[in-house]
Amino acid sequence: MSEPENVPPGVDLDKASPARLYDYYLGGKDNYPIDREAAERIRAVVPELEDIAWANRGFLQRAVHRLAALGIRQFIDVGAGLPTQNNTHQVAQAVDPAARVLYADNDPMVLAHARALLAGSPDTAAITADLREPEELLGQPAVRELIDFTQPVALLLVAVLHFIGDEDDPRGLIGRYLDALPPGSYLALSHGTADHQAPQALRVIDGVYSKATANAFFRTRDEIAGFFDGLELLPPHEGSAPGVAFSGDWGADDPESSDSDGSRWVYCGVARVP
Repeated sequence: MSEPENVPPGVDLDKASPARLYDYYLGGKDNYPIDREAAERIRAVVPELEDIAWANRGFLQRAVHRLAALGIRQFIDVGAGLPTQNNTHQVAQAVDPAARVLYADNDPMVLAHARALLAGSPDTAAITADLREPEELLGQPAVRELIDFTQPVALLLVAVLHFIGDEDDPRGLIGRYLDALPPGSYLALSHGTADHQAPQALRVIDGVYSKATANAFFRTRDEIAGFFDGLELLPPHEGSAPGVAFSGDWGADDPESSDSDGSRWVYCGVARVP
C-alpha cells in the first residue's frame, strides 16, 4: 500500500478521495490510511462493496469493447480514476491498436499514475480537468492534439456523475459535452442509485463522502435514464429492449448469472448521438 511519504504534489491527505476509495474497493494499492478507514466504514454496512466496484468496472470494459467493435476509435474517459486492470485504452486497442484514448480526472494523483502507465504510448494522454468545466476540458491542447472532433467519439462518464449535485446541472453538463461531438458519437454512463437500498447503508455512505473531497448524490432509475434523453439507447444485451440496466446486466453473456447485490447499486447505459 502507498504510504504518506509517497504522496504526489497536490494530494490532500486530510480527506479521502473518490478516486482512491474506488482504487481500494478494487483491491488497488494507490490509496492511503484515510481512504482505507473511510472505505471500511462503508464495508461494515455494505459488505458487497467490492462487487459494486467490479460490476461497474465490468460495465466499462464491456461498453468500450462494444463501441470499439462498432467502429469507434476515439474515447474520452472523464473521471477516469486511478489506473487498474484492463483500462480503457487496453480494451479499445485490443480491438484496434490505433484507437485513441484521452483520460481526464480532477485528482492530481490520477494524473501522476496515469502518465507513468501511458509513457511511450502515442495514442493515449491524461489530463487534470474538472468534469464541471466541459469547454475548458475539451479545449486543452492535449485533447485537441489527440481527438479529431470531426469524427465520432465515445464519451465515458462512468461512476462520476454521482459526484455532481443538482446545483451543478448534470444534465446540462452532459449536453455541453455532447454539443462538441459529431453525430454518430456515443455516451456511456453509469451512476450509483439509492433505489431499494437500506437507509442505514445510505446514511453511512453519505457521511463518508460528505467528509471526502467530493459528496455522493445517488439518483433513481428514472433520473439516470433521463441523462440519455434525446439519444438512441442501445439494448443492454441481445434480445433486450433499449434502455438502462444494472451494471452487471449490461453486456453480460448471461444476465441472470450476472445479477448480484453489488450490481444493483449502479444503473448504466450506452447511447448513440443522432
